[in-house]
Amino acid sequence: MKRILVLCTGNSCRSQIAEGYLKYFAKEKAEVYSAGIETHGVNPKAIAVMKEDGVDISQHTSNNVNEYSGIDFDFTITVCDNAKENCPYFPSKAKKFHHDFPDPAKAKGTEEEIMNEFRRVREIIKEYCKKFVAVNL
Repeated sequence: MKRILVLCTGNSCRSQIAEGYLKYFAKEKAEVYSAGIETHGVNPKAIAVMKEDGVDISQHTSNNVNEYSGIDFDFTITVCDNAKENCPYFPSKAKKFHHDFPDPAKAKGTEEEIMNEFRRVREIIKEYCKKFVAVNL
């Protein structure tokens, strides 16, 4: 079984969505974790848009990357430039991937416009995760 770590700045939106979809698509082929260089809690809007697509991330927790220093990951995926540039190094044979997804938490406008941005980013992350699993697992 492969181990995947998804990294973001605050482990609240993009990494949580990616963790949810990687678990969904990988099923028993991988153990999936997500973490941040900080912890901001799981964004309620991320939980809501994932629920709309049938993926429950309501029990996810926001974790600091240092919590996983003892795990030998096969893959690490950074989902924002800030995490890629600032993530503390820990020894690992993990193959590294990076994709700078837009941050839906920075969306401005009405509640509906903000939720639409969360949905748009969710779909981008979903496609990335589906392809990642197909190619790497």
